Amino acid sequence: MSAEQNQSIGEVVQKEQKRLFDFIRKRVPSEEDAQDILQDVFFQLTESYRLMKPIEQVSSWLFTVARNKITDMFRKKKPANFSSLAFDNQGADEEGESFSIADFLPDGTESPEMADLRKIIIRTMQGALDELPEEQREVFMMQEMEDMSFKEIAELTGEPVNTLISRKRYAVLHLRERLKNVYNELLNN
Repeated sequence: MSAEQNQSIGEVVQKEQKRLFDFIRKRVPSEEDAQDILQDVFFQLTESYRLMKPIEQVSSWLFTVARNKITDMFRKKKPANFSSLAFDNQGADEEGESFSIADFLPDGTESPEMADLRKIIIRTMQGALDELPEEQREVFMMQEMEDMSFKEIAELTGEPVNTLISRKRYAVLHLRERLKNVYNELLNN
């Protein structure tokens, strides 16, 4: 690459980096993901210059590439199910104890203890759902209770699929934390 190309790329990076990072960060779950995407976008810019492909509206091009990279990231990530978000790949929490949503569900026998447990779970879930922001609660309910796909919800609400996935993720994380607290309380009693 020529010194002129290097200088052009440096100027673009200097001018657009903060704004582009802010754009990406608002749309991805973590700062690490945002940094990775930003790096990929600038790498693609460098490759384009190296291959002598002229870019007329660099700013617009950068944001388009960033948007595409964000979409690709969410396509690669499978939506997490409710139980799997709680723990690492081995199904254990930080203390090494196993936990899943199935641990909270009664086993089908109708003893007084099971009826009480069912009431505690239902009460906890209702309370946790009530604590969620309305947008998160709606996405969670539509997907989990009404069995709608993110695409169907997007068509119904007019929201982008990535936004809906993010809202559900935050809802699941909150619900998981509340159920984990109940689980811990039950174990300690």
